Amino acid sequence: MHMESPIKRRRSRQIMVGNVAVGGDAPISVQSMTNTETCDVAATVAQIAQLQKAGADMVRVSVPSMEAAESFAQIKKLVSLPLIADIHFDYKIALKVAEYGVDCLRINPGNIGREDRVKAVIQAAKDHGIPIRIGVNAGSLEKDLQKKYGEPTPEALVESAMRHIDILDRHNFPDFKLSLKASDVFMTVAAYRQIASQIEQPLHLGITEAGGLRGGTVKSAVGLGILLMDGIGDTIRISLAADPVEEIKVGYELLKSLKLRSKGINFIACPSCSRQNFDVVKTMNALEERLDDIDTPLDVAIIGCVVNGPGEAKEVDVGLAGGSPNNLVYVRGVPDHKLSNESLVDHLENLIRSQAKTRQAEIVEREKSLIAKS
Repeated sequence: MHMESPIKRRRSRQIMVGNVAVGGDAPISVQSMTNTETCDVAATVAQIAQLQKAGADMVRVSVPSMEAAESFAQIKKLVSLPLIADIHFDYKIALKVAEYGVDCLRINPGNIGREDRVKAVIQAAKDHGIPIRIGVNAGSLEKDLQKKYGEPTPEALVESAMRHIDILDRHNFPDFKLSLKASDVFMTVAAYRQIASQIEQPLHLGITEAGGLRGGTVKSAVGLGILLMDGIGDTIRISLAADPVEEIKVGYELLKSLKLRSKGINFIACPSCSRQNFDVVKTMNALEERLDDIDTPLDVAIIGCVVNGPGEAKEVDVGLAGGSPNNLVYVRGVPDHKLSNESLVDHLENLIRSQAKTRQAEIVEREKSLIAKS
């Protein structure tokens, strides 16, 4: 029921962002970025709490000014998730948030300015044990690279990245992760494939400025899906012009589809047709909304008729196959009981919650057993 992913991941150097491991054999982490005004501490803290509830492993916060840095200090005290500070141009902001306990600095060494300023930022990162994320974007390539290549290309992205990496190498700073983002899927995929064999550091995946909820989800799923299938990627951010919570949800759905993470319910549902014996779409919408709080990995199939229903239901933890006059409920692959359409959603919710509790208890026991054996 819970097959391991066949994907062989690229081995990378592991870094720590707060208490979250990135790279090596750590699970691929899912992150987002706040879109509140950072100086509005209450709003930013509230959004971080929403992202944490959705399952975010870490959150990036833009810190464009010294005033925002002071607000960041307050935010850091009020949340438990690791926070990444997004900083451009002013190296003093990076020094300040390093003092305030930031868990990672997102910078481009190239736009920080003079070598002594870059050195100061790197030294602060060393002193405080903070990793750095180099973020290269097709939309903000150096002018000389724009002139050299004429337009953004995978090779231009990689050359820009290697410039930044060379700066960190000169100062003996290996604890960084790297992103090479473009809004074009082909360019992004080619750039990550090129860089993956050239460095050992973890890679942060994303299609930048991907679009709205629907278009951005599709574009991100295609681009990141290709790379993840290649074994490339240690942490991901789905960039959507939408509620940041949706970025986390889409990120987990993507990883679950590739069996790279197993958090919450993996729903299998038919698109429904005239053969359905209950309203599949209405049932799925209700179950997704009601069971959004479950973190325990569980496979659930909701199939409207007997054509594919029994086959799918046999392969999951809880399955419903539509039938007349009653639907058939499977529990752990075995036909368990029949269910009428009346109170169908209430019944399924209770059953799924019960199975989630059982599965969680099994996971705890298995972990205890492994600890005892070790």
